Amino acid sequence: MDSQSSFMMIGGTDGPALLDYTGGGQAGRYAQAKIKRSDFPEDFVWGSATSAFQVEGAWATGGKGPSNWDVFSMRTPGKIDGGTNGCVAIDQYNLWKEDVALIKKVGLDSYRFSIAWPRVLPGGRLCAGINKEGIKYYSDLIDLLLAEGIEPCATIFHWDVPQCLEDEYGGFLSPRIVKDFCEFAELCFWEFGDRVKNWITLNEPWTFTYQGYVSGTMPPGRGATSAEIITYISHHRCRSGAPFKICPNGNPGTEPYIVAHHLILSHAAAVDIYRQRYQTHQGGKIGVTNVTKWFEPLNDTADDKEAALRAVDTMLGWFVAPLVTGDYPPIMRKLVGDRLPSFSPEQIKLVKGSYDFLGINYYTTNYATNSPRKLGTKLSYDTDREVAISTERDGMPIGPKGGSDWMFIVPVGIYKLLVHTKKTYNNPIIYIMENGVDEVNDTTKTISEARIDEMRIKYHQDHLYYVKKAMDEGVDVKYYYIWSTFDNYEWAEGYKVRFGIFYVDFLNGRLTRYPKTSAIWFMNFLGKKPALLKRQAEENEQEHGSVKRLRSN
Repeated sequence: MDSQSSFMMIGGTDGPALLDYTGGGQAGRYAQAKIKRSDFPEDFVWGSATSAFQVEGAWATGGKGPSNWDVFSMRTPGKIDGGTNGCVAIDQYNLWKEDVALIKKVGLDSYRFSIAWPRVLPGGRLCAGINKEGIKYYSDLIDLLLAEGIEPCATIFHWDVPQCLEDEYGGFLSPRIVKDFCEFAELCFWEFGDRVKNWITLNEPWTFTYQGYVSGTMPPGRGATSAEIITYISHHRCRSGAPFKICPNGNPGTEPYIVAHHLILSHAAAVDIYRQRYQTHQGGKIGVTNVTKWFEPLNDTADDKEAALRAVDTMLGWFVAPLVTGDYPPIMRKLVGDRLPSFSPEQIKLVKGSYDFLGINYYTTNYATNSPRKLGTKLSYDTDREVAISTERDGMPIGPKGGSDWMFIVPVGIYKLLVHTKKTYNNPIIYIMENGVDEVNDTTKTISEARIDEMRIKYHQDHLYYVKKAMDEGVDVKYYYIWSTFDNYEWAEGYKVRFGIFYVDFLNGRLTRYPKTSAIWFMNFLGKKPALLKRQAEENEQEHGSVKRLRSN
């Protein structure tokens, strides 16, 4: 059996024909015939996404303070593929007008971006001073998006902690972070909430927690101090091919749970501030965005089926169950015991129901098999789960491979995940905040060659087929965001892989953007005519008033 046959076995027989992902033009043409914009509701929102650290650059420009990622990537370049950093990234801080024009040209309804905490509060908190230039930068971006008929969607925290707070009290390891995060969040509501109608408090708290405090592959680089508790698999957003390393400090049996607890409390407290002081007047919605893989049992056994569900509960459920039920998943209480923090009665009231929508980021699916923790094993989140994760069965990969070691293409996984979320968490409104695939940054290719990304077209088509299938079964999906608008700084993988529908030339010094075939495909898929785009812009102009704060060139 070849890898494609294995992929079809996972995908089942009720989906689209699963053609070759290796780049033939037939794939894109076939997929376009299978799914159309008109298959989705008229009010379904189509967008694309980025994050501040990955695109802005200008790391020490305009009064911005250093973030944890600035310091991590510059002080420990060995943890980043190629020893690169985000000091320049793709320079959206200076090229934002051109980038908005490209988003408009594709015909996307919405642009999801993040607000860099240390750009607006360089000292981490209000008493240290507000950076007016940072406020102006985001205000101008939002105004231009609205003027062009594009809905802004703002993420408050996308992993860039002010380094001063890390230095002062350990960032999210300390409960002090909740107050400082809430000051930052309220500043965002006050400054931008009259125009931003969709807020995301946190992006992928699992990734921030796992990579920062279990594997140590992201800031603050804390994790296992002994090889005994390191189990390696290429996890989401992990550097390709980089094994976990022993860290000089950390405790992966306690710290991840403490950090996650403070993230959840920060989210809930910010939502409470928004609802109490801003939502009625500003009329927006607020939620959180979580990431998870889907997990298939490696073997057709009861133990492996339970392990697969346990893997979802300890990745997605870790951060979603408290918002729905007021507590962590029961299986985590059983496995982790008193190392898992408890919510006080007041905190339960704060946390439970603290969302208007649930954001979901999906990229891939893994196999899961039961792996009981051995007696005497040092405690770690990885061993607590009692699950072994793999990407192949009998030597066959679970699906075609993308650019990153962790990226395998399994479209049916998004369907199973959406149905699971509906059944497990009371059918919430779901925004798919990230979905995408990467390719390796092949420097031997010309720009013309590198722009051809039929694999990405097919990836989105097949995933959209399964999103629609889930919607037909009652899953309440309202938004779909492509990750990513542009090739960018891909965290620990640096510039090694490309996720964008726009190719960015990292070598010419000007970071020129070029549309990939996927950008052109989406433009045709969305099918918006210039007259419609103009009308949308005019409607936004009437609703929000004249744009007065645009920066001059």
